[in-house]
Amino acid sequence: MNGEKTGSGAVVAQLTFILGGARSGKSRFALRLAAASKRRVAFIATATASDQEMAERIRRHRAERPGDWYTFEEPLRLEWAVHQAAKVADVLLLDCLTLWLSNLLQAHEQAEPEMAAISPEREAQVLGEVERLLQAARALRSDQQLIVVSNEVGLGIVPLSPLGRGYRDLLGLVNQRLARAAARAYFLIAGLPLDLKRWRTEGLEAVLDNEQSGL
Repeated sequence: MNGEKTGSGAVVAQLTFILGGARSGKSRFALRLAAASKRRVAFIATATASDQEMAERIRRHRAERPGDWYTFEEPLRLEWAVHQAAKVADVLLLDCLTLWLSNLLQAHEQAEPEMAAISPEREAQVLGEVERLLQAARALRSDQQLIVVSNEVGLGIVPLSPLGRGYRDLLGLVNQRLARAAARAYFLIAGLPLDLKRWRTEGLEAVLDNEQSGL
């Protein structure tokens, strides 16, 4: 395992986490970080062409990426995708966790059509998948890097449905896990990146590690 110990576990030296709202510039920032490495890059795409508008988005995103990058299209199995991409590339760019979680919940909903909200059991399964993703990141060589992109969806209006609110809350938990574990974390606002690790207040993270707080 790579990384120094913190109250919540090990910081993953190979992991960079990029968070932002819609059209915040997060994906472009991630692309530029990967390109700036001047190394072999693999792009792990979680989007699916569920409709014509989404298919056009996917086409545009493909056109933005350099032609010599590897591409792995995997909507669900992130741990597997990271292991496969690591065989051929030095920098792995996963975009994004937001669509991955949506894909995962849709798959669960198809298996359980009556699902109206996210159960504690389902939440635990999702967070287990996140931990396996972190384990895959820890298993990378020390000279490899995994860049993960996700959306901040908790700053807008409250979703109307219980399932929508559950999705928002669960993605917030997923983002917390990635941000705490990552050696580098950035928040994009209006195209400008903020270095979250630099701006954090030293010592206050210990408050979040207190599981007896009841929050």
